[in-house]
Amino acid sequence: MPAVGRPRIDAQRRPGKTPRDEILDAAAELFVTSGFAATSTRRIAEAVGVRQPALYHYFASKEDILAELLSGTVVPTLEYAQSLAGTPTERLHALALYDCLQLLSGRWNLGRLYHLPELDQPRFAEFIAKRRELFGLYESLSAAVLGDGADPRRHLPARLVESVIGMRSDNADVEGIAPVIADSALAVLTYRAPSGRNPRHIGPAT
Repeated sequence: MPAVGRPRIDAQRRPGKTPRDEILDAAAELFVTSGFAATSTRRIAEAVGVRQPALYHYFASKEDILAELLSGTVVPTLEYAQSLAGTPTERLHALALYDCLQLLSGRWNLGRLYHLPELDQPRFAEFIAKRRELFGLYESLSAAVLGDGADPRRHLPARLVESVIGMRSDNADVEGIAPVIADSALAVLTYRAPSGRNPRHIGPAT
């Protein structure tokens, strides 16, 4: 059998309790800052300070690394949502707040990777399904708050939460924004246009 390189070239460079955590952190930074296609497993290994063969002990490919990173942005939120009790309004607000905090608290802005063309590959089908499940939960709770399963506003809360991804990309000041987004997710469902105006047919201001 070919000899496997030393697990580590030098002292620990990345945060993490295990080499696997370090690999995920390095890959997250490179995927977000350099792009997924431009990032090789060799670059990831070099960023961690391990030899490339050692990286393959933890992940078979960079696609596997990406899949785990993406899963970490959705699965905890779904698990949290399943534990929620209360009215639809209370559950929606709690879900939006938790989800927003999840997207904001990561060291790297992984939401930027949601629209990678590579996500069309079968390897990422599970993540796509989980994200759709989360969106479906937002929509069902929103429809319950609205009392109308056909109201198009049911799509808005999930999109409001994910707006923090763009805010982070734009280097906007997002301190304290999570509760504001959660409040806004409910406000868009309860807003009523001024009497006599149909919000679907508002023309340009004159």
